[in-house]
Amino acid sequence: MDYVKRFMVEPGEKVKLSQRDPGAAPGRDGKKEALKALAANVDRIREQQYLLYAENKRSLLIVLQAMDAGGKDGTIRRVLGPLNPQGVRVTSFKTPTEEELAHDFLWRIHRAVPRRGMIGVFNRSHYEDVLIARVRKLVPKGVWTKRYEQINDFEKMLSLNGVQVLKFYLHISKDEQLDRLKKRLEDPRKQWKANPADFDDRQRWDDYTRAYEDVLTECGTPHAPWFIIPANRKWFRNVAVSEIIARAMEGLGMKYPKPAFDLSKIVAR
Repeated sequence: MDYVKRFMVEPGEKVKLSQRDPGAAPGRDGKKEALKALAANVDRIREQQYLLYAENKRSLLIVLQAMDAGGKDGTIRRVLGPLNPQGVRVTSFKTPTEEELAHDFLWRIHRAVPRRGMIGVFNRSHYEDVLIARVRKLVPKGVWTKRYEQINDFEKMLSLNGVQVLKFYLHISKDEQLDRLKKRLEDPRKQWKANPADFDDRQRWDDYTRAYEDVLTECGTPHAPWFIIPANRKWFRNVAVSEIIARAMEGLGMKYPKPAFDLSKIVAR
């Protein structure tokens, strides 16, 4: 199954999330088979991570966006958790601080972009400034509408400077979200994650859906593509994301650098 072709938003494509099945699991026979594929993909990513660090010419930025309870944390844990932690940095963007608000909206984002040789993961991202800022009317329409172009220019600049950008929208249904939020209330191990704001935002589901559709339509570019991943089935979400990351990294054609010293003159003793 070519997940890149199936789930990537084509530049210029008008996205309608109602036409995307969040419960789909194409190309997979079930959870057991998918877990084997996930393990193989993680091994591929781990090998490419080592190459990325050794070559030290570029970096990888993975952007994860989703409705509340969409599975961002689970994706990070299952797909990227097994990697060498020295080479991965996860940044979660919360409500902007006073200092961050005193700068342009991309200032805090640029500071977190991974350096060469590293993998950076954004748990939420600069897209919150055209999502929550829009839905909750934190800034005027005349402000957030201009941000699509600013984001595209920013991501193109990153791409031209050796940052591979992959963006994933983890697509869950409204019913699946409710089920997950209820489990947070019922499970003592997950109650700490419960937040009244999550249930409040459920009342704005349609508004967020329209905002996401505009993000996916306006900001799906060749240099920083969006992938819409069916995420109701966590096991499928993980294998699809891992396959896309593995293929993208392998496609970079990275090579080990030549030794810095003449190895024939080094005596091991």
